[in-house]
Amino acid sequence: MFLFAGSISKSIHANDPPNILFIFSDDHAVNAISAYGGPLADVAPTPNIDRIAREGALFRNSFCANSICGPSRACILTGKHSHINGFMRNSSKKFDQSQWTFPKTLQSAGYQTAVIGKWHLNSNPIAFDHWEVLPGQGSYYNPEFIQMDGTRKRFAGYATDLTTDKAVNWLEGRDKKKPFMLMCQHKAPHRTFAPALRHLGSLDGVQIPEPKTLFDDYSGRSRTLAANEMEIDRHMTWAYDLKIRKSERSDIDLPSFRNYGTPEYNRMNSEQKAKWDAHFGPKNQAFVKAFKAGEIDAKQLVRWKYQRYVRNYLETVKAVDDSVGRLLKFLDDNNLAENTIVIYSSDQGFYLGEHGWFDKRWIFEESFKMPFVIRWPGKVKPGSRPESLIQNIDYAPTFVEMANQQLPNDIQGKSLMPILLDSSKKVRDSLYYAYYELGEHAVPQHFGVRTATHKLFFLPKTDEWQMFDLVNDPDELTNVYGKINYSDIQANLRSEYDRLRKEFKAPAYDYK
Repeated sequence: MFLFAGSISKSIHANDPPNILFIFSDDHAVNAISAYGGPLADVAPTPNIDRIAREGALFRNSFCANSICGPSRACILTGKHSHINGFMRNSSKKFDQSQWTFPKTLQSAGYQTAVIGKWHLNSNPIAFDHWEVLPGQGSYYNPEFIQMDGTRKRFAGYATDLTTDKAVNWLEGRDKKKPFMLMCQHKAPHRTFAPALRHLGSLDGVQIPEPKTLFDDYSGRSRTLAANEMEIDRHMTWAYDLKIRKSERSDIDLPSFRNYGTPEYNRMNSEQKAKWDAHFGPKNQAFVKAFKAGEIDAKQLVRWKYQRYVRNYLETVKAVDDSVGRLLKFLDDNNLAENTIVIYSSDQGFYLGEHGWFDKRWIFEESFKMPFVIRWPGKVKPGSRPESLIQNIDYAPTFVEMANQQLPNDIQGKSLMPILLDSSKKVRDSLYYAYYELGEHAVPQHFGVRTATHKLFFLPKTDEWQMFDLVNDPDELTNVYGKINYSDIQANLRSEYDRLRKEFKAPAYDYK
């Protein structure tokens, strides 16, 4: 039975309950989605994700609550901030599934539920009629999937394609008398940025535009920034990130950060390795030759690393976009498109050279912002571009209201239904952010607030406040905290920060 949620007009649910297809990736920056119109849109289009945006809505101000893989997923499942749902760090022991999650409500309401792909919550899924998930971060090539009986089974192929195959197979075999909620969740384009073999070389000859902050010197902001271990310059590894194995660089002295080896290459079969080597081998030889000849100075080396990294990242995205296209085609071919809500999102953003970085974690825009595009025929106006601030804690209440069910009283997120029905609406004026990891990549814990125009955050370990004017300084290069001309705004932001911490019952600072 589908209970009526009073905030929605009865006409919205006059037909059968809608299916929900939630397509989710890992570390997909909005700057790598052409519908968002970023600097890479022309060189690396994402036509299938763009189709969802064109036929539905693209949220321009979508953010995470905690920019790290597992915690973001826990926020989505529970509709609560990390300190409440208990999964504050990737190293958290286990996701507490005795608590409420939106799949529990959908399943009890008659939905057939499934999650396939990356789970990353140190536990097996609960409240899913079917699940098949990657262990931990998973592998790109010939990955293992944990089966519902707890065993692990290795499959030949590429993780993004295999995840899609399994999603399509489940859709084909599902109980067609029930509405479905499928979470198709990809490892890609997470580090190590290993493209599908068919996409190797697809960006050869393309000069990827450099972000203007590629050589950021971190002046004018927290002294912690320069100590972060996520610089393309100093912290990318040759084999793990840049695809030059030790044997290929053995006769030259290259500065090294850490040697993580070549886990993806070592998982490949001989045919896969041959294709990989045919692509990277000549390029690596040319690089080593130029380096030995002294033709590459320090700045050119950073630029070379940037091009190699971002090409691999964008080529990895191509398989994700292929997956979206396959799933949309399945809906079209099986007369499911009209009554299926399709969402594409990712657990957080990612640095594609901005501030000289890769990785995520920070409250700065590139990692804080996450994609959210949604198609719902007859409900969401095609081509709409809502400006409202939204957060991943809002997904759970939205899914529950889409299914015309009732929410528990302690959910911290807000349903996006008002915005979906009228893109001019908004559900909040500010966002709260918290990052709890213990020094990974040397990024300190920090906590902040963002409004439509400004951002404020606090770093307890160094007792620093940072504040940015997002209108006049969108690249966040100048900390204006303590500037006399921002005193009123600063006071308002401090007040809002304190209000949100109280409202969300945030814990005391813990940075040890």
